[in-house]
Amino acid sequence: MAERVSGRLLIAFTYVAVGLLVVGFVLMIANGISPLDPAPAFHLAELPAGLLALDPVAFLWLGLLAVIATPIARVIVAGIVYAADGDRTMVVISVGILVVIAIGVATAIAATV
Repeated sequence: MAERVSGRLLIAFTYVAVGLLVVGFVLMIANGISPLDPAPAFHLAELPAGLLALDPVAFLWLGLLAVIATPIARVIVAGIVYAADGDRTMVVISVGILVVIAIGVATAIAATV
Protein backbone atom coordinates (compact mmCIF):
# COMPACT_ATOMS: atom_id res chain seq x y z
CA MET A 1 0.00 0.00 0.00
CA ALA A 2 2.85 2.41 0.79
CA GLU A 3 4.22 2.03 -2.72
CA ARG A 4 0.86 2.85 -4.29
CA VAL A 5 0.29 5.94 -2.14
CA SER A 6 3.83 7.25 -2.57
CA GLY A 7 3.76 6.47 -6.29
CA ARG A 8 0.61 8.53 -6.77
CA LEU A 9 2.15 11.31 -4.71
CA LEU A 10 5.26 11.33 -6.91
CA ILE A 11 3.14 11.46 -10.05
CA ALA A 12 0.97 14.31 -8.74
CA PHE A 13 3.94 16.37 -7.52
CA THR A 14 5.77 15.79 -10.79
CA TYR A 15 2.80 17.02 -12.84
CA VAL A 16 2.45 20.09 -10.62
CA ALA A 17 6.19 20.85 -10.83
CA VAL A 18 6.32 20.45 -14.60
CA GLY A 19 3.17 22.53 -15.01
CA LEU A 20 4.62 25.37 -12.93
CA LEU A 21 7.89 25.26 -14.85
CA VAL A 22 6.05 25.30 -18.19
CA VAL A 23 3.93 28.28 -17.10
CA GLY A 24 7.09 30.10 -16.00
CA PHE A 25 8.81 29.33 -19.28
CA VAL A 26 5.84 30.50 -21.36
CA LEU A 27 5.63 33.70 -19.31
CA MET A 28 9.35 34.25 -19.89
CA ILE A 29 8.82 34.03 -23.64
CA ALA A 30 5.76 36.30 -23.46
CA ASN A 31 7.74 38.91 -21.49
CA GLY A 32 10.81 38.70 -23.74
CA ILE A 33 13.06 37.33 -21.00
CA SER A 34 16.00 35.27 -22.17
CA PRO A 35 16.72 32.02 -20.33
CA LEU A 36 20.38 33.02 -20.53
CA ASP A 37 19.84 36.10 -18.35
CA PRO A 38 21.20 35.80 -14.80
CA ALA A 39 18.70 34.22 -12.46
CA PRO A 40 17.18 36.50 -9.84
CA ALA A 41 17.63 35.68 -6.18
CA PHE A 42 15.06 33.53 -4.43
CA HIS A 43 12.93 35.26 -1.80
CA LEU A 44 10.21 33.05 -0.34
CA ALA A 45 8.28 36.03 1.05
CA GLU A 46 7.96 37.53 -2.44
CA LEU A 47 6.66 34.33 -4.04
CA PRO A 48 2.88 34.84 -3.47
CA ALA A 49 2.95 38.39 -4.83
CA GLY A 50 4.98 37.22 -7.82
CA LEU A 51 2.50 34.46 -8.58
CA LEU A 52 -0.42 36.90 -8.43
CA ALA A 53 1.47 39.29 -10.71
CA LEU A 54 2.18 36.41 -13.15
CA ASP A 55 5.91 36.92 -12.71
CA PRO A 56 7.66 34.12 -14.61
CA VAL A 57 10.42 33.95 -12.02
CA ALA A 58 7.91 33.15 -9.27
CA PHE A 59 6.46 30.25 -11.27
CA LEU A 60 9.93 28.90 -12.03
CA TRP A 61 11.01 29.09 -8.37
CA LEU A 62 7.78 27.43 -7.20
CA GLY A 63 8.26 24.70 -9.80
CA LEU A 64 11.80 24.10 -8.55
CA LEU A 65 10.55 23.99 -4.96
CA ALA A 66 7.99 21.38 -6.01
CA VAL A 67 10.76 19.32 -7.64
CA ILE A 68 12.77 19.49 -4.42
CA ALA A 69 9.76 18.76 -2.19
CA THR A 70 8.64 15.70 -4.16
CA PRO A 71 11.10 13.11 -2.80
CA ILE A 72 10.86 14.59 0.70
CA ALA A 73 7.07 14.32 0.65
CA ARG A 74 7.35 10.76 -0.62
CA VAL A 75 9.54 9.77 2.34
CA ILE A 76 7.17 11.47 4.80
CA VAL A 77 4.10 9.77 3.33
CA ALA A 78 5.85 6.41 3.21
CA GLY A 79 6.85 6.78 6.87
CA ILE A 80 3.26 7.57 7.84
CA VAL A 81 1.92 4.60 5.88
CA TYR A 82 4.53 2.30 7.37
CA ALA A 83 3.64 3.56 10.85
CA ALA A 84 -0.04 2.86 10.19
CA ASP A 85 0.91 -0.64 9.00
CA GLY A 86 3.02 -1.19 12.13
CA ASP A 87 6.29 -1.65 10.20
CA ARG A 88 8.72 -0.14 12.71
CA THR A 89 11.84 -0.97 10.73
CA MET A 90 10.64 1.02 7.73
CA VAL A 91 9.53 3.90 9.96
CA VAL A 92 13.06 4.09 11.41
CA ILE A 93 14.54 4.01 7.91
CA SER A 94 12.15 6.78 6.77
CA VAL A 95 13.11 8.94 9.74
CA GLY A 96 16.78 8.25 9.04
CA ILE A 97 16.38 9.40 5.46
CA LEU A 98 14.65 12.59 6.65
CA VAL A 99 17.51 13.22 9.09
CA VAL A 100 20.06 12.87 6.27
CA ILE A 101 18.04 15.30 4.13
CA ALA A 102 17.82 17.76 7.05
CA ILE A 103 21.58 17.56 7.58
CA GLY A 104 22.14 18.22 3.88
CA VAL A 105 19.83 21.24 3.92
CA ALA A 106 21.38 22.60 7.13
CA THR A 107 24.87 22.17 5.68
CA ALA A 108 23.89 23.96 2.47
CA ILE A 109 22.35 26.85 4.41
CA ALA A 110 25.39 27.13 6.66
CA ALA A 111 27.71 27.14 3.64
CA THR A 112 25.87 30.07 2.04
CA VAL A 113 25.83 32.24 5.15
